[in-house]
Amino acid sequence: MAKRKRLIPPRGDVFSAELGTASAAVPARAPIAQVAGDAAVTAAFDELQSEWQAAQRDGRMVLELALDAIREDYLIRDRLSCNAEDLTALKESIRARGQQSPIEVTDLGGGRYGLISGWRRLRALRDLHEDSGGRRCYATVQALLRLPDDRPAAYVAMVEENEIRADLSFYERARIVVQAVRTGVFDSDKQALQSLFSTASFSKRSKVKSFMPLVTALDGVLRYPGQIPERLGLSLSKALTEDPGFAARLTGALRPGHEMNPEDERAVLEQALSRPKSPVSAAKPSLSKPAAVAPGIRLRSRAGRVELEGDGVTEALIARLTDWLKTQY
Repeated sequence: MAKRKRLIPPRGDVFSAELGTASAAVPARAPIAQVAGDAAVTAAFDELQSEWQAAQRDGRMVLELALDAIREDYLIRDRLSCNAEDLTALKESIRARGQQSPIEVTDLGGGRYGLISGWRRLRALRDLHEDSGGRRCYATVQALLRLPDDRPAAYVAMVEENEIRADLSFYERARIVVQAVRTGVFDSDKQALQSLFSTASFSKRSKVKSFMPLVTALDGVLRYPGQIPERLGLSLSKALTEDPGFAARLTGALRPGHEMNPEDERAVLEQALSRPKSPVSAAKPSLSKPAAVAPGIRLRSRAGRVELEGDGVTEALIARLTDWLKTQY
């Protein structure tokens, strides 16, 4: 019986010798197809990049920024202080669950960002970073990028965010109005008040306006202005408006450099309101009718003031009168 011969598959280069090249067995991609494919990939990448930039610009993308890249002083803050218990609770929340809500920033260029809103969250993260010895999990902050049209719009965004999230005092609200005008962000108190609190009721705007004399006269003197109750603040503003000497008396009573707690300061403010107004605020009596006291000299007087008039009031008389007064005191 004839022995069967085992069949072996041909080598891959069997036909290449006859065809001239192995690659001839698999047709190469047409150049026009490759160009079209590359163009499609490039277009898709450009579209994706454009959408990413738009999402970042419109605040639809959360960025992770280094803490030291954020400038807190980009805007004058409306919040003067942060309650210690509230800050502790916020830090415990971040420590347990991480940062839940991003802050809002604007791009200042050069890798720097100006804080618009989220001051307490940024403060809590910085405290955690320092307390932990610089742990990386607290070295960055989640942020949304905002591009306000101008600086006034940035202030409006800050105030609106805090009006929703935080219970600011009327002093703090009035202070941001006064400071925004002082720094030239707005041209007038009226413009600042109507722009920053455009969504507030007329009653609330009226109370903010009423606190402005208190801010103007005593900002930097008061230690705990954010803790002044509404009724006390309105009474203080009224006294400052009606009594020109009230601010000076109050500044002296607060004794700069003297240790005070919020209760001490409130007691000083309430006591100042109970005192009578300065004499200068009372109606001044009129001068007496001119009376002849010597040839060509008439005298008019009232408490605190004496006037001489007439042809007899010469330079020589004034000099003699001055010398005589010096001998009397």
